[in-house]
Amino acid sequence: MLVIGAAVILLAGAGGGAWMFLGKKSDEQTAEAGKDGKNSKDKDKKKGKKEEPKPKLPAQFVELDPPFVVNFEPGAQARFLQVAVQLMTRDPHMVEFLKANTPIIRNDLLLLLGNRHVEEVATNEGKEALRAAALQTVRKIVDSEGGKGEELEAVYFTSFVMQ
Repeated sequence: MLVIGAAVILLAGAGGGAWMFLGKKSDEQTAEAGKDGKNSKDKDKKKGKKEEPKPKLPAQFVELDPPFVVNFEPGAQARFLQVAVQLMTRDPHMVEFLKANTPIIRNDLLLLLGNRHVEEVATNEGKEALRAAALQTVRKIVDSEGGKGEELEAVYFTSFVMQ
């Protein structure tokens, strides 16, 4: 029992010593990195090349109301598709731009949705592919009307009903 107690104390002492030694070394490295970082920041300020990332603005949504309703081809399992769509951007100017161009966007999305078959949109992969195609369609409209399509981040289907 005495030998086991001595071994535990010896191991604890060795572990504590190693922790102290390695801890001081990492503290010294951190301090040196802080000094180097401070010097590089000063250099960046002097050069005027310091670039801070812009804070991300909150998401803003534009609802395309009323929901889209399109017919499927005759004889299909489902006859109608109803989709509620919202467009997401972070730019307040893009919100107004999208609202101003809603008739063009609705027209092209109706054409996109109307050209689909039931089998294409029945699976999750098909819905995601349709969502990606809708995003590209709306971005193309924004670009053609003088906006910046990349400011439109996403198209979301908030309701998707096949009947």
